[in-house]
Amino acid sequence: MVDVILGLQWGDEGKGKIVDYFAKDYDVVARFQGGPNAGHTLYVEDKKVVLHQIPSGVFQKNKLNLIGNGVVLDPVTLKRECDTVAGFGVDLKKNLFIAERTHLILPTHRALDKAAELSKGNQKIGSTLKGIAPAYMDKTGRNGLRVGDLLDKNFTTAYIKLRLKHQKLLDNYAFAEDITAWEEEFFEAVEFLKQLNIVNGEYFINQQIKAGKKVLAEGAQGSMLDIDFGTFPFVTSSNTVTAGVCSGLGVAPQTIRDVIGVTKAYCTRVGSGPFPTELENETGEELRKIGNEFGATTGRPRRCGWIDLVALQFACMINGVTKIVMTKADVLDAFKELQVCTHYKLNGKESKEIPFRIDRMQVEALYKSFPGWNVPTSTAKTFQELPVTMKSYVDFINQYLGVKVSYISNGPGRDQIITI
Repeated sequence: MVDVILGLQWGDEGKGKIVDYFAKDYDVVARFQGGPNAGHTLYVEDKKVVLHQIPSGVFQKNKLNLIGNGVVLDPVTLKRECDTVAGFGVDLKKNLFIAERTHLILPTHRALDKAAELSKGNQKIGSTLKGIAPAYMDKTGRNGLRVGDLLDKNFTTAYIKLRLKHQKLLDNYAFAEDITAWEEEFFEAVEFLKQLNIVNGEYFINQQIKAGKKVLAEGAQGSMLDIDFGTFPFVTSSNTVTAGVCSGLGVAPQTIRDVIGVTKAYCTRVGSGPFPTELENETGEELRKIGNEFGATTGRPRRCGWIDLVALQFACMINGVTKIVMTKADVLDAFKELQVCTHYKLNGKESKEIPFRIDRMQVEALYKSFPGWNVPTSTAKTFQELPVTMKSYVDFINQYLGVKVSYISNGPGRDQIITI
């Protein structure tokens, strides 16, 4: 049995804390896609920890954690993370496993990412410049190197061959980057990576399922950044939706049970691309300030706006969401009036659907207003303790989506989650 936790917006929904919260009820936590462009923030022993590639269940005792084949892995970032995690007394030799089919991010992938983004001028995607897209391009182009290749005596030869190919591409961009220091770090990290548990991921995970173990599949980014269903081309390079669990871990569709979708009580986006409910005013600035909306990976200020139910309903549909977790509900405590986007006006016509190329259309978000609750909610432990106006806000969202908000996160702490 596999349950899934994934983001329903443009990423940054607070999935790290949610995975950490649910992980206690599972035997295995597995990351199924994305790369070090993800930043999952946890608070361990009151210390802030940001995980980029290691599954967020790593701090739960006696849990197995798998980095699946759908991930693109940066050995340097992984080594850095492992050093941090080990500092909390976690034995990674016992609880961290890496699928041998997982593709590697090379130093030249980072250079290519930078070159490609610079070449776009004012049409930039908003890449984190971590080498994610070039690594996935090599994967689909059948050129990539994988974790299992590290154990082959010809790995260095294969690495040099791919680096030469990348250099030709960089020459086409007329872009030069001294990667000497990057390469030194890379090969040092590779030696570290070879000492970890490299496994045949699909057999590993299916053996766990066959043995009756409970698996939690952890997604990165958000549904609206999916390579197929997101706001293309302003998307990530992997399938961030439920379907990506099957190809990213090697599990069959019928093994998936609950799909737990995570959404903020409002909306944010990092980088470029369409954002119909964006507030480029004092209200947006206040959301950013109160919510501390700055990227966990990049530190970039997030664009902020009201919750978008058109996009959220779309995400629930394509993911088959069975339960919703609403995060950062306490951020809305300060607002006297709240807005909820219920429709788009697309080129003059009302719609509740996400169009093919929303970036090419004139989009106006149409709202329903709600009174704010204007009282602190971060100390509440039960749904009954929450103000009536907050319950009305949640009830409307439940009715619109046809999926219930089952949990409300009302603060960053591990214990600040209310079960409804």
